[in-house]
Amino acid sequence: MPRIEPITRPNARRGLVLLEVIVGLTILAVSAATMVALADASLRAVARAVAANDDVVRADDFLQAVALWPRADLDRHLGDRAEGEWQMRIERVNSNLYTVDLYDSAARPVLHTSLFRPVDAKHAAR
Repeated sequence: MPRIEPITRPNARRGLVLLEVIVGLTILAVSAATMVALADASLRAVARAVAANDDVVRADDFLQAVALWPRADLDRHLGDRAEGEWQMRIERVNSNLYTVDLYDSAARPVLHTSLFRPVDAKHAAR
């Protein structure tokens, strides 16, 4: 019986290699695009974190000045008010304790503190 040899097609192998190369390049391109997108997202996240930190530092500087206010100044500023770039809320919790909240322009809380101002003898006699 005669032996039948399969007909080999050299062009078929070349086409398969070309397809493998195209698939490999596509995977490489998708991976590279993903890495670039991740790097961009990371850079934007770092920029937002730096901006938020700068806001907290500026708010802290302002709040340190408010912490030096005497009782009379705190009483004059009770309630909500705009103070420079901040929205500030001062509340008297009891006769000796005040709370101060600073918010940014979008009404997001930035810092909060409590201040103790004892009633002095002059105020107690009145």
